[in-house]
Amino acid sequence: MQPSPYKNISLSEVHESVDTTRPRKGWRRILAYIGPAYLVSVGYMDPGNWATDLQGGAKFGYQLIWVLLMSNLMALLLQGLSARLGIVRRRDLAQANREVYPPLVNFCLYILAEIAIAACDLAEVLGMALGIYLLTGLPLIWGISITVLDTLLLLWLQNYGIRKLEAFILALVIIIGMSFLIEIFLAKPDMGEVVKGFVPTALNSEALYIAVGIIGATVMPHNLYLHSALVQTRKIKPDKEGIRKAIRFNMIDSTIALNAAFFVNAAILVLAATVFFKSGNTQVARIEDAHELLSPLLGSQLAPYLFSIALIAAGQSSTVTGTLAGQIVMEGYLQLRINPWLRRLLTRLIAIVPAVLVIGIYGEDKLDALLVLSQVILSLQLGFAIIPLIHFVSDKEGMGEFAIRTHVKIAAWLVASILVFLNVKLVVEEIVQVFETGSIGLKILVSAAALAFAWLFLTMTFYPVIKSRRAKKNLSMHGDVPVLSNLSVTPLSHIAVALDFTGKDEKIIAHALKQGNHAAKYTLIHVVETASAGYLRESADDNETRKDEQRLVSFAGQLTAMGYKVETSLGYHNRINEIVRIVTESGADMLVMGAHRHTGLKDLLYGETVNQVRHRIEIPVLIVS
Repeated sequence: MQPSPYKNISLSEVHESVDTTRPRKGWRRILAYIGPAYLVSVGYMDPGNWATDLQGGAKFGYQLIWVLLMSNLMALLLQGLSARLGIVRRRDLAQANREVYPPLVNFCLYILAEIAIAACDLAEVLGMALGIYLLTGLPLIWGISITVLDTLLLLWLQNYGIRKLEAFILALVIIIGMSFLIEIFLAKPDMGEVVKGFVPTALNSEALYIAVGIIGATVMPHNLYLHSALVQTRKIKPDKEGIRKAIRFNMIDSTIALNAAFFVNAAILVLAATVFFKSGNTQVARIEDAHELLSPLLGSQLAPYLFSIALIAAGQSSTVTGTLAGQIVMEGYLQLRINPWLRRLLTRLIAIVPAVLVIGIYGEDKLDALLVLSQVILSLQLGFAIIPLIHFVSDKEGMGEFAIRTHVKIAAWLVASILVFLNVKLVVEEIVQVFETGSIGLKILVSAAALAFAWLFLTMTFYPVIKSRRAKKNLSMHGDVPVLSNLSVTPLSHIAVALDFTGKDEKIIAHALKQGNHAAKYTLIHVVETASAGYLRESADDNETRKDEQRLVSFAGQLTAMGYKVETSLGYHNRINEIVRIVTESGADMLVMGAHRHTGLKDLLYGETVNQVRHRIEIPVLIVS
């Protein structure tokens, strides 16, 4: 695990790997941009959406098709905003959050995003395992274990570049679409009634509950992170015309891809309405039940096989994009990269463990309850992705002339309000159940979690506005420009140089020498942080202490040979205290040190050396980035 060398680049291994600036004619111009939205679209047809579509069609026929259409329009708007952010600012949503919000808020947003991705992966694991079971009869516990192997598939695909990965996902989308197209052909729905389903109608309480489920499962939070990064795989001209063209072609890409996802969801609902609602089987709620009834009700052995194949394809395609989203979130928030296979394996194990435990303890009957739980967890995260996105694309300073216009802003906030309200409603219902039946300890825990979520939500929503107003206020408060009359500085005679024995040391030393040249004296500092150094200090004689001292002396010897006056000083155990002590005791009049360039979680891991040191000494501190 290491800090990423590509700190401002999203998906660095494929960043701008598809060149759209080369001259192309006709449809080839659009084709260069086509792809990212298809990777995003699979999140709208993953196994987590199947249950709500099946229930809606089985219980209410074609009545809820208009809800699917409305959900699709919402998704199209939000994914368009996500793509716009990536194209204009060349930042993904996680990177943009990191630049705007304070470390604690970013840490919370990162944890929520990781939980949401794991929950989404849980739905994909269950969907794939269920598809394998329905197709082959292999027990679910073995199907879940097999899903670990798709780690190898993703790594293999990544070796061939983003275009090959997009082609693979597109092939899976086509398999899903063709499977349901054949299913619809076999079911022979009444197209007149299907068309009527597009007309909004009043919903009773049960239909409203399912409609909430359909809308709540539509926009996946990880898709907003994913789309803002994937559009950066296209190299575009950085001028206004190039950006405008990229936005236009990506909107075409999104429209086609998300309408394909709408077709799949609508096909599932129409199939359930035609096969189950019309035959009186209105209680079909589980994917297994639907699979079992398709063959006798349609009179075809092909239907259940197509259903299983589509389910496996949906799970596999979603799990690939979920992994990419995890990489984007980790690198964007933490600027930290881990090996792709390890990242994939960790995410998959987090999803597999609860699935295996539930099946092992409660049996396969509780699988659907676990699927519902994964959707509830996703619901908690949704607002925490949408609201920052709207803030960023509305910001005229960051987006320039490509900031969204007022009518788009109103539509975006309206969609965000609806989605947040519906998801909060779902969560509140779960909390009410806990308070009715839970223990005192559980009630306290849930109350504390609810307050923490409320604080985070309010901070995330209003912090960008407050920060922007403060910046404008500061500009107006400073008044007239003062006359500069005293610019003399005493020449530096003694410079302390803090080294951490990384590749940055040479650069740090070079900057220090530039400040004092041959006239100043230099004290090279390094702090040994081993356990024995903490107890024995100067008496420590472990291998690391000896090597650190030798390295410091070697640096000093090389500089002395160049004509510089150099001494060394070794500190022990506490990096901050020792740097401050040595600088103070040596009488240095400047300190030069390197910046780790980390905040948030990595401050907790590595400490905030620079900030704490500079506040405890009175001499100038030069931070070498």
